[in-house]
Amino acid sequence: MNFLPPTPSQVCQSCGACCAHFRASFHWLETRAAPGGTVPEHLTEPVTPHLVAMRGTNGRTPRCIALEGTIGERVACGIYADRASPCRDFKVAWEDGVPNPRCDQARAARGMAPVAPGTFDDIVPPRAA
Repeated sequence: MNFLPPTPSQVCQSCGACCAHFRASFHWLETRAAPGGTVPEHLTEPVTPHLVAMRGTNGRTPRCIALEGTIGERVACGIYADRASPCRDFKVAWEDGVPNPRCDQARAARGMAPVAPGTFDDIVPPRAA
C-alpha cells in the first residue's frame, strides 16, 4: 500500500506548538480597527503604541487565544483566514525545502521531534539552485 507524504498543513494541524511558544506581535493596522485590517481587534492586546499581540501570546506561558484544540494532537486556528502576518509567514520546517529552527524550537518545547528533512519532498517542488 502506498501512503502519500503529509502536507505542510497536515503537519501544522497535528502540532500547534508555534501558537503556544512565541509572541505573535504585529502592527495594529492589521486589525479590523484599520481599513483593510483582518485580525479581530478584541483578540489582541497592545504591546507598544504601534504593535499589538494576539491575546495569550504575550506572557510566560503563551497560548494564542485563536488556537483551538490540543497541541501535539489536533489543532486549528479559529481565525485562519484573518490571521496576522507573523502567523501567515511562519513556515513548517522543510515546508519549502529549508529548515526552520523556530519551528524545531517550538516543537522541542512541547516534547515533539523536529520535522524531518525530506518530509515534503514528494509534494513540494525542489527549490531552484
